[in-house]
Amino acid sequence: MSDGDELLLREAEKIAHAVGRMFPGLCEVVLHDLRDPAHAVRAVENPLSGRAPGDPATELGLARLADPDFPDVVQNYPNRLPDGRPVKSTSIGIRNADGAYVGALCLNLDVSLLTELAAVAQRLTRTDDTTAPPADTLRPSTSALHVAAQEYAAARGCKPRELPARDRGALVRQLHSDGFLDVKHATRVLAGVLGVSRATVYNDLRTS
Repeated sequence: MSDGDELLLREAEKIAHAVGRMFPGLCEVVLHDLRDPAHAVRAVENPLSGRAPGDPATELGLARLADPDFPDVVQNYPNRLPDGRPVKSTSIGIRNADGAYVGALCLNLDVSLLTELAAVAQRLTRTDDTTAPPADTLRPSTSALHVAAQEYAAARGCKPRELPARDRGALVRQLHSDGFLDVKHATRVLAGVLGVSRATVYNDLRTS
């Protein structure tokens, strides 16, 4: 094992943790040690895919090892997490002084929230005619409720289902104050987003 190779990977590990911590809950950063393909994963920040240190190399990592002419950077390719969420991925090969691949730094950005926000923005900006809509159509939609909950949780570095009880209660009361819970089926939708029962949502509303 070359000391130079180990130094490269130690420095890359710092980068992996720093980049991941800039995007908590949104961007998985995985450092692969390609010197040991059977246990290639050396470090993981934000393990969206469920991978952990000691896991084997991916097919892309094995392809790098098999082909010294494999591209150094594979940028912004579509991918999916095990739970089906879409991600945008980039894989950066790490070569040693001899030009051989000894590692790879991979980033997987969860774009599911961004995709939903883009869809909401498109719906919000679309107009059909100049006729003013009925007043009751101006209430927030359940889609907007879902986005509001996602944004609230993301600002706290987690997903809606991971919110502590205190933060969850504050979110429920804020959504109620903003009129989101006036929409039909809103309480049921919010309970699903938060991973709790409707009774818990009602209890959070009563708690000050």
